[in-house]
Amino acid sequence: MPYALLADLMLLLHVGFILFVVMGGVLVLLRPRLAWLHLPAAAWGAAVELRGWFCPLTDLENHWRLLAGRPGYDSSFIDRYLTPLIYPDGLTRDTQIVFGLIVLTINLGVYGYLPWKKRTPPK
Repeated sequence: MPYALLADLMLLLHVGFILFVVMGGVLVLLRPRLAWLHLPAAAWGAAVELRGWFCPLTDLENHWRLLAGRPGYDSSFIDRYLTPLIYPDGLTRDTQIVFGLIVLTINLGVYGYLPWKKRTPPK
């Protein structure tokens, strides 16, 4: 049973990573030093979506599911867990590109705001 637990923990870690990629820029506004963690995470998240890659966390989760005697899945994490919530018909390549562009847009906006925030005197 430890493999089933590891697979479930990996699923939670994967969700947390995606949330950090998409919304971590907000944390950077509060703690600018987090940019050193967030920038590579956001770059990786955008690259995975824009290039159509599978995240290695998906492979690791599948590996542990198979070792636990559960079926793995042959699609990406987003297609498996998030797409059914957002797009019931499935993930298309165009949709993946949109997801990647959303990640880039949100984070470029946040990181573009940081220098302006530093120049604005506190009230």
